[in-house]
Amino acid sequence: MTSETRKLGIIAGGGSIPAQLIRHCQQKGQDFFVLAIEGNADKSFFSENSGIPHQWIRIGQAGTGFKRFSDEKVQDVIMIGTIRRPSFFDLVPDIRTTAFFAKIGAKSLGDDGILRALVSEIESEGMKVKGVHEVMIDLLAKKGVMGKCKPNKQALADIQRGMEVALELGRLDVGQAVVVQQGLVLGVEGIEGTDELIRRCGGYRRKGEGGVLVKLRKPQQDMRIDLPTIGTRTVERAKESGLQGIVVHSGNSLIVDEAEVIKLADKYGIFVMGVTPDEKI
Repeated sequence: MTSETRKLGIIAGGGSIPAQLIRHCQQKGQDFFVLAIEGNADKSFFSENSGIPHQWIRIGQAGTGFKRFSDEKVQDVIMIGTIRRPSFFDLVPDIRTTAFFAKIGAKSLGDDGILRALVSEIESEGMKVKGVHEVMIDLLAKKGVMGKCKPNKQALADIQRGMEVALELGRLDVGQAVVVQQGLVLGVEGIEGTDELIRRCGGYRRKGEGGVLVKLRKPQQDMRIDLPTIGTRTVERAKESGLQGIVVHSGNSLIVDEAEVIKLADKYGIFVMGVTPDEKI
């Protein structure tokens, strides 16, 4: 049985990647069903008249989602899209999810630990969790400079420093991104996410050449879940905060609408570059 003949379950958060994946499935004739996360997935895309088979659920209704996937005879599952910090209501669990949290001791785990436990729980139901890059390989970031703009000597030094910090940040399961300017760490990513990190660092920017955003996959991170992702909004935020470059983990990060990202970055004079952290640039 090929991947196209296996029914796909999509757990959709925010951003445009869920829509890209769904369009890809429609073009390929791939059978699928979507669990759209309330407060995150695009309401206009998942409207009643969209023709997209889906159900809205809260984050705390994972158990309800498992049951729906089972009823829909889903065989493969992809979790994709951004998830905003949930409200208390979002987290109120259904009975199945309560049992799941009790079993894994969620309070003692970081984000990656919870996601890995969720993968195990899904696969215990007989479904296989896949990464979106296994279906849409073109989303993965390439190595090297991707547009017309290139990093100068200072930017290269900032990238090297950023990779060192981002890797340690990842090992601690804190975040994926860091902003470095002229050798100084202006900020590291926490629960606020990359967009807010960039915005915050704009206020700390020093005189002279702008900083660099470095975003890497955590060393222990499962490639199937929560890969570092950038898109045109990342470029817009970088421009607003005076950054001169965006660096991502080649082969381990996703670029949404790559052609548009590069076009916009070239327009703003911002370089976009894929790197391998264990190699000196």
